[in-house]
Amino acid sequence: MAREYAKHCPASPMKNSLLVTAAILLIIQAASCQRVRVETEVEAYPTESVDLRCQFVDGGNTKLTQVSWIWEPTEGQRDNIAVFHPTYGESFPESPFTGRVRFIKGTLTSPSITITSLKMADAGRYTCEYATYPSGNEQGTTNLVMLAKPKNSASPVVVQASTSGEPVVVAQCEAADSKPAATIKWMGAVGGTENTTSVKGPDGTVTVRSKYLIVPTPEDNGKEVTCIISQRTQDKPQTFPMKLAVEYPPTVSIVGYDNNWYVGRTDAVLTCQATGNPAPTTVTWTVMSGPMPDTVQINANKLIVRKVDEAVNTTFVCEVKNRLGVSKHQVTTAVIEQRKITAGPSTAGIIGGIIGVVLFLLAIAFAVIILVRKRKQNAMNGDGPPKHKPPPPVKAGSSTEMLNKPVTDSVLTELTETQPFSNVYYETSGEPVTDLDACDDDDDNTVGGGAANGGGPAVLEDSIQYADVDDTLNDEALPPYSDADDHHVDEPPSATVARGESFVSAAMYV
Repeated sequence: MAREYAKHCPASPMKNSLLVTAAILLIIQAASCQRVRVETEVEAYPTESVDLRCQFVDGGNTKLTQVSWIWEPTEGQRDNIAVFHPTYGESFPESPFTGRVRFIKGTLTSPSITITSLKMADAGRYTCEYATYPSGNEQGTTNLVMLAKPKNSASPVVVQASTSGEPVVVAQCEAADSKPAATIKWMGAVGGTENTTSVKGPDGTVTVRSKYLIVPTPEDNGKEVTCIISQRTQDKPQTFPMKLAVEYPPTVSIVGYDNNWYVGRTDAVLTCQATGNPAPTTVTWTVMSGPMPDTVQINANKLIVRKVDEAVNTTFVCEVKNRLGVSKHQVTTAVIEQRKITAGPSTAGIIGGIIGVVLFLLAIAFAVIILVRKRKQNAMNGDGPPKHKPPPPVKAGSSTEMLNKPVTDSVLTELTETQPFSNVYYETSGEPVTDLDACDDDDDNTVGGGAANGGGPAVLEDSIQYADVDDTLNDEALPPYSDADDHHVDEPPSATVARGESFVSAAMYV
């Protein structure tokens, strides 16, 4: 109203002050309305009870004279259902809630009520209205929402296989008497369509129905479709899987004839295989040439020839019936004189398989041989890992270590490679430290030479022959013992070696 006034009248200082005053009054009125505290919306279910709360706060100097509950089911309709007066107490006027409504505490500051045995028609607006002095009436409104859980159901519809090509209803699903309305969806691999409708009831509930349509064929019988119902009151969607029921006349075929019915064969069998919905009720065997041969025995859908002869050289017919129709199939059997030799597995295929296996094994053997040869070659070339623990390092030039090492060809070779010959040689002084010369000179007591050394050659006889470097080594006498630094080493004490015993002298550097 203030905006309309400002729109049609020119602005002036007095008019501006009036607008401010109007705005202040609106704010005060809004603040006073907020003193009645209620819940904005409450949900409830039929047959249950609900509490509608109301409280007057921050009364101050405001005097509360009376409080009333007013029900508004539709716009423009107001029914007083409960009144509380501090002097006259509680009062419940005649209404649809008579006998179902009461005050929880029965005080002016907290006049909350309880409604029992709820109905769907109880939905609407409930206003808690105070009569106060001097501000007048103050109120708060709660919207009661009545919810109804749906009554869900689903079922397949029995149909017959279509010959017209028109879609028909094969399944239906329903969510009845719910509030708010439910939603229905379909899932299936048959490629159908759905048709959903809803109907509103007199109490405000809604019933939703959905139909599933396809052009039914015999192949659709037994296939599964699922109805899914969702609604506000449900924790999760409810599903209804169903198998379609499509009826069709029987289809029949005869199996078992192998074109090898020879004279004298026993227990030849023909089987009449039939499908249909409903299941076939009768199976009948007949012979087109006349009566059934004596050698034939019928057992339900099986025809057994106990012994093949010329009498079964005929045509057998199988007839199957169900509620929707009849179906037949026939097979002509030809009796032969001798048994046909049934070809076994292909010889060429067997041979090919054997050759393939052999080639595969040869390839594996060839690969193994190459691998073994390669490893041997690597081992001969020294490419492989060492096969023994290497010796600890030895300090070069140590005279003590060299003197303690046994004298062998490999030792002398090592000495010649690591220790170059000296240009200075020494004359022998004195007699040799052993009695080898005497042993070697005694030709009469020597067999093969070197008897003093156990029948073998002298240890140092050949090992001290070296090439000339700058001077010629004196072959007639052995030099004195010396170490690697050319220092004289005391001669070992002389010892007499008996014949038949062996010995090894200490190493000598030259």
